[in-house]
Amino acid sequence: MKTNQNFIFLTDVESTNNYANHLVLSKAAGHGTVVLAQYQKMGKGQHGNRWESEFGKNLLMSIILVPHFLPAAKQFFLSKIASLALVDFAKSENAEVTIKWPNDIYVGNKKLAGMLIENSIKGNRIDSSIIGIGLNLNQERFISDAPNPVSLNILTGKNYDVVAVAAKMSELLHIWFEKLQTGSFEEIDVNYFKQLFRAGEWALFAKQGIQFEARIIGIGEFGQLVLEERNGSLAEFMFKEIEFVI
Repeated sequence: MKTNQNFIFLTDVESTNNYANHLVLSKAAGHGTVVLAQYQKMGKGQHGNRWESEFGKNLLMSIILVPHFLPAAKQFFLSKIASLALVDFAKSENAEVTIKWPNDIYVGNKKLAGMLIENSIKGNRIDSSIIGIGLNLNQERFISDAPNPVSLNILTGKNYDVVAVAAKMSELLHIWFEKLQTGSFEEIDVNYFKQLFRAGEWALFAKQGIQFEARIIGIGEFGQLVLEERNGSLAEFMFKEIEFVI
């Protein structure tokens, strides 16, 4: 393990989120600490999914945030700002990306990045948050059964310095974090919806294996997806209650 200011560099680890969580629990790290690994043995995605990454090729990082000012009821804003930071970075590399609700980053119908956010709540406030990010940078071939991965290298032909990207991502996330801290909720909401995958477009979704056509018209107070069906009826869905048909 090597450290550099707020960065902790690991050769391999079970999970950067798990490592960061141990640091938080032992009070060994504070706000802004970044855990960066070349390889994760048990890389975690949303809902227990695994994240495939070739050794040293991609960005595998977790950032510790301490948003004591944020009510627990507004915790989805952490997902929004992390997504927007990823969008900002990808667009700086001329990658035309969108946010596939809740926080996957897509280029067309291909997945470029994903994240796992784990919050600790004390009373009615967020005590700490660990933002785990997996961003495909230099990997050229994917061998898992993930249906649609893509990397920035495949898109741009460039090779990326993983540490430099981690530093830039940390910087971009803190820009959005400061907006959150100053109460710029509407600005965050507008930008998140503007970048949302298939927002306002008629598309196929699946609920319990049954497909239906609808369009995204909003995001609810607690992060739920708000859909309008063809007959004009509205419905709200929390995570894993609905799937995109891609």
